[in-house]
Amino acid sequence: MDKLIETKSVRKETKPKIQFARLWQEYGIVGVLITLFIISSILSPQYFFTGGNITQVLLQSSVMILLACGVFFTILIAGIDLSVGSILALTGMVSAQLMMAGVPFWMAILLGGILFGGVLGLINGFLVNFTGLHPFIITLGTIAIYRGFTLIISDARSVFGFDPEFGNLIAGTIFEIPVPVFIALFVAVILSFITQHTKLGRNIYAIGGNKEAAWFSGINIKYHTLIVFMISGMCAGIAGVITIARTAAAEPNAGVGFELFAIASAIIGGTSFFGGRGKIFGVVVGGLIIGVINNILNLTNVQSYYQQIVMGSLIIIAVAIDKILSKDNS
Repeated sequence: MDKLIETKSVRKETKPKIQFARLWQEYGIVGVLITLFIISSILSPQYFFTGGNITQVLLQSSVMILLACGVFFTILIAGIDLSVGSILALTGMVSAQLMMAGVPFWMAILLGGILFGGVLGLINGFLVNFTGLHPFIITLGTIAIYRGFTLIISDARSVFGFDPEFGNLIAGTIFEIPVPVFIALFVAVILSFITQHTKLGRNIYAIGGNKEAAWFSGINIKYHTLIVFMISGMCAGIAGVITIARTAAAEPNAGVGFELFAIASAIIGGTSFFGGRGKIFGVVVGGLIIGVINNILNLTNVQSYYQQIVMGSLIIIAVAIDKILSKDNS
């Protein structure tokens, strides 16, 4: 009898924790974004909620959302991709040089941005499979390799002067909303469909949840590893094309440190750093949160290097919360 009473009391104690964990995973990230909007409007009432500033937040967030959507897939299988910033720079540089060589800008976007980005991601996945090393080690190496190639092919110089139609198309506006915002949302919708409504998506979640069990279920781990890194590379390639369109130049140092923002966007958006859990919607909201934080720090004249302190702190806090909530669910 005493044991029965004790069991019931334990269930009563754990039930609120489980409910809180579920509520946080479902609505916590949106609540954080709303809170940030309120705080930002208080800190900068004259500028934050102006149409031009909100447009700027969306525009800056679009690149982060694209990078984060790619990194999301690698984290989903309990991996990581640290090379997205370097892929952004290299694909942007290759696309710019193709246009300067007379290649039509739409072909430069396809070949130099999307396809070449996919190839670079495929190389990451191949190296992970071939060496058996953790993706952290592999992409820690390729982040330097890809950056080195960017500096070599550009002779460490900016490339500019390409077709104005390219900038008008990719960096223009539709109904006063920047085109990159539509591109980021379009990519996010496609990737969300893949994760929620395809066998590929289910297999990726299964690998992240339990790689050994997924293997025994007949899921090809190496094949799916190649796919997730290819997706990450393609997203970074699209971000690279948008970056050179926005700045009207391909910079060899573009995207430096962007991997930190991408990882922060994914983790803050509710993606479990331990794999197997997360949604694209959360990643998009996470990217917006990063955009709002960067924007309000700029509006309040906080020096840029403090932003890295904020991003690093947010990653630690988000992973800690994820670990605590995972324990409560178990």
